[in-house]
Amino acid sequence: MLSNRLKNITPSVTVGISSKVKELKAQGNNIINLSIGEPDFNVPEKAKEYGKKSLDDNKTKYDLVSGITELREEICKKLSKENNIEYTPDQIVLSSGAKNSITNILLAITDPGDEVLLPLPYWVSYSEMVKVTNAIPREIKTKKEHDFKLTKEDLLASINENSKLLILTNPSNPTGAVYTKDELVEIAKVCIENNIYIMADEIYEKIHFDNSFISVASLSPEIKDITITVNGFAKCAAMTGIRLGYTASNTEIAKAMSSIQSHVVSHPSLTAQYIGLGVLKECQDDMDNMVETYKRRYEIITNRLDKIKGISYVKPLGAFYIFVDLSNVKKNYNYDESFSIKFCEDFLNEKRVALVPGKAFGIDEYVRISYACHEDEFLDGVNKLEDFINPYIQQ
Repeated sequence: MLSNRLKNITPSVTVGISSKVKELKAQGNNIINLSIGEPDFNVPEKAKEYGKKSLDDNKTKYDLVSGITELREEICKKLSKENNIEYTPDQIVLSSGAKNSITNILLAITDPGDEVLLPLPYWVSYSEMVKVTNAIPREIKTKKEHDFKLTKEDLLASINENSKLLILTNPSNPTGAVYTKDELVEIAKVCIENNIYIMADEIYEKIHFDNSFISVASLSPEIKDITITVNGFAKCAAMTGIRLGYTASNTEIAKAMSSIQSHVVSHPSLTAQYIGLGVLKECQDDMDNMVETYKRRYEIITNRLDKIKGISYVKPLGAFYIFVDLSNVKKNYNYDESFSIKFCEDFLNEKRVALVPGKAFGIDEYVRISYACHEDEFLDGVNKLEDFINPYIQQ
């Protein structure tokens, strides 16, 4: 008899789409994949050399659970210089990807029955990770007119005596929205007043287009003390498969997470850590080039979407996604339980273009387009989208 927790966990929609794409490709189909949140860059060459050298130097034995000292020191320098937050190496915990970091946070912060607040729309894995740790996901509805960003009022209307942790993604996946300083301060004050921790998922923090990004923990010492920042190297340095994430928090929380990790994974791959060290020490130009590329792509794809009648989207100021409102299509579309899932299945089967249904993020009228690919590819996909939805808009 398997664990009862499995009864409440839903398979990842994005993984399911990825599997379908691979299946169709294996059958000889040419698929435009606008579903994947993965940079189409490679790991910077100078960073690779750090990894290779670590192997040549036989740095392959057990090391510190929280990560090698050199990398934690470099992360502290990065956080001070780029995010205006001061941490010491003992407050940094490196993990095998940001997912591992988030799981460590949930295990360290929550008890069974505690509620984790999830503003809609949210990244697909948050709710399932909360369930795995026997906490309870509590969705918070947000408004389109606020770009689906959480407001003070939204938060106050949703908290109760069981509220323990707020997950705040900035820049947002799936919308690309970025919170202003004033918005973050209002939210953080509510959390302080109600003894709620903040998990600030800032994995997309380098990918922003108007210099408006601000780290939650930088707002004040009091806010910093209740905030656990999650970041990593997957999006900024194309290290998706290498699996390296980290947290920055107060010392008590860092020790708790390190204790948990010591029994679950020990420490992340040393080779991955040395590649990450190379990224921070040698590869700023590579990361800046990636961001400039995403900014150019953002301008191209939004200019094209603006020409399609009957749709709208959240204007992204960061990340590499567009969250497209297909409410006008839904009115005339034939589906059973979920519009966005049926729409994306039909679109993939008929036009050979993969998108992510909004249902995966908790809002069924939308689809997510990723532009972490060459502009010819996403423009071709958007052209096919216009052609596909046109009959439903015209009705």
